[in-house]
Amino acid sequence: MGEPLRVGVVGVGTISKQYLDVLTRLPNVDVVAAADLDTSRAKAVAEKYEGIRALTPDELYDDAEVEAVLNLTIPVAHASVSLAALGAGKHVYGEKPLAVTREEARPVLEAAAKAGLRVGCAPDTVLGTGTQTARALLDRGDIGVPTAATAFFVSPGPEPWHPDPAFYYQPGGGPLLDMGPYYLSALITLLGPIKRVTGRASRAYEQRTVGSGPKQGTTFPVEVDTHVSGVIEHESGVLTTVVTSFDVWAAKLPRIEVYGTEGTLAVPDPNMFDGDVEVFSPSSREWTVAKVAGGYANAGRGYGVADMARAIRQGGKHRASGELAYHVLDVMESLLESAAQGGAPVDVESTVERPDPVPEGATPDAA
Repeated sequence: MGEPLRVGVVGVGTISKQYLDVLTRLPNVDVVAAADLDTSRAKAVAEKYEGIRALTPDELYDDAEVEAVLNLTIPVAHASVSLAALGAGKHVYGEKPLAVTREEARPVLEAAAKAGLRVGCAPDTVLGTGTQTARALLDRGDIGVPTAATAFFVSPGPEPWHPDPAFYYQPGGGPLLDMGPYYLSALITLLGPIKRVTGRASRAYEQRTVGSGPKQGTTFPVEVDTHVSGVIEHESGVLTTVVTSFDVWAAKLPRIEVYGTEGTLAVPDPNMFDGDVEVFSPSSREWTVAKVAGGYANAGRGYGVADMARAIRQGGKHRASGELAYHVLDVMESLLESAAQGGAPVDVESTVERPDPVPEGATPDAA
């Protein structure tokens, strides 16, 4: 396995606990430092987790012990933090999205390539047993040749439970940019890259009301479309219908389904690492739950970091890559561009290799 990859975390807000709880139990990653603009947060992390030092962001970039930076800052800071880390000679793994726009994301990949460094990006949920079992079943032909798919994320929006939800409705927010990375990363893992999209978008309300917390009852403006529908054409020829919405109170819809010449595959929630994969066979006319056939078992947020650490130490590709995250961002922006043009088809400029599957029983330090 070699020495664990020494990681420093920049941005230790709410999501950082999930990462730290997982990474501190994985053998090929050693979290050695934490930094935040709010120094009290970094100090709290250092007090809770043994072996982690509290630093400022600049101190962390300059720290010789840190080999890779885990970028858990807010989306608008993703590109600048990643570029600072790469400029200091550190590998980078970040929360989704890679950046707010393609224009911000491209320099990150270019800087990494020039320096010979790795860039990884969430979501790594696709590395768990849910999506990877579905991938294994597709690859072995359980439903024949895939021809079409559907993907649905619908909700009433985060304001019923989130104490400060306005940022979800500002530029860079909305249901597609918020949840789309989970669904599109899973679809690309299952069916390959995307070459063309057609989209339409709308919004049901011009204002929203905070439903909980100290701001409960206050209103805020909606600045982005909150219902996005699209058709995406994979390079393989598969057509996927996608709906993401903050305008739906309730619905009986699948998360992701793949339709093939010899059956249908129901894929579990791509925001989770596991879940039942179900297969419908036309011969039996029944749905059956498939046995786990791939993926990291009992995985959690941070397995993508460990997968990248293995690739750095042993060579080869890491799966939750910056290139995949860039392609996902390109697809999302292309959908919104199509919607702004009244649904005119938009060619997706980027492409990416379909990530390698995660074999059943694999561990991120050895897969």
